Amino acid sequence: MAIAFDRDRGMAMLSLMVRSRLFEQKVEALFSSHEMHGTTHLAIGQEAVHAGVSPALDPDDWIVTTHRCHGHTLAKGSSVEAMLAEFFGLSNGLAKGLGGSMHLLDLEHHNAGSSAVVGSGVALATGMALQLKRMDSPNLVVAFFGDGASNRGIVHESMNMASIWGLPVLFLCEHNLYGMSSCADEMVSVDSIAKRGVAYGIESRSVDGNDVEVVYAAVQDAAAYIHKEGKPYLLETRTYRFSGHSKNDQRVYRTREEERVWGQKDPIKILRDRMVSRGHLTEDAYKRLETQEQAVLDEIAEQLIKQRHELTLDEAYSYMYADGGNR
Repeated sequence: MAIAFDRDRGMAMLSLMVRSRLFEQKVEALFSSHEMHGTTHLAIGQEAVHAGVSPALDPDDWIVTTHRCHGHTLAKGSSVEAMLAEFFGLSNGLAKGLGGSMHLLDLEHHNAGSSAVVGSGVALATGMALQLKRMDSPNLVVAFFGDGASNRGIVHESMNMASIWGLPVLFLCEHNLYGMSSCADEMVSVDSIAKRGVAYGIESRSVDGNDVEVVYAAVQDAAAYIHKEGKPYLLETRTYRFSGHSKNDQRVYRTREEERVWGQKDPIKILRDRMVSRGHLTEDAYKRLETQEQAVLDEIAEQLIKQRHELTLDEAYSYMYADGGNR
């Protein structure tokens, strides 16, 4: 069952989703103009999952996310400046400029980091959950993964172990229908990844991942179950990435009609329209919100471009090793 946000909660969630969307659009533009280098994986269209998970948890709960991690990182509390600095390879970035778009971590905000290795974060999150249990911690870990990663052995092994040992881990599947260019209908053996939880004795559920009120309520329910029963939980969120798999993906494997249909289910539009209908927001106020968020992004990016410099090997070693890189 969804939660109907009050005005304050609704505005906070809408602001977070808009920030996530505009952040990724800015990143896409900076990569396209060669102001940033390397690669990036956008999650435009999946903002309801970004905004619906971390705010529904205790601030001291942990997340382990994926290579498509920007929105999750923002939602856990990381600053836009520290994230963009990381993408520019600057030392004030989240990983001292060494990780880039796919390797973001922020221990201060209980984000244990992301990895380019598909599905690898699920095992890390399961190990963290084991340690939390040993420490008698009241907190849990969220293990994000996609429908493509759901086929990996490490994900199944982690679910099995978490179930046997009763670990406080929320397996959070962002099912966006495609693993790179492969449609889940052709690559996943079940019509709902939530069904796989049954095989491991894990309570599971599938929800609309484009409805932030539904996601928020489902995560709260899952967390309450984990705390009460001392068992893991599998939550599948059905969503859609509007962008390609990575920055060079032209999306030739799906139709523009399919994209048009999913575009009508835009998670930002869904919440915005509800807020308007409830009298919590006006169209002018929404436009001001977008304008303010965009102005902040543009200003931060402009300042970071001025600071940009090539990271030397000596600098990199000094960040990586406790002895300052003395060799």
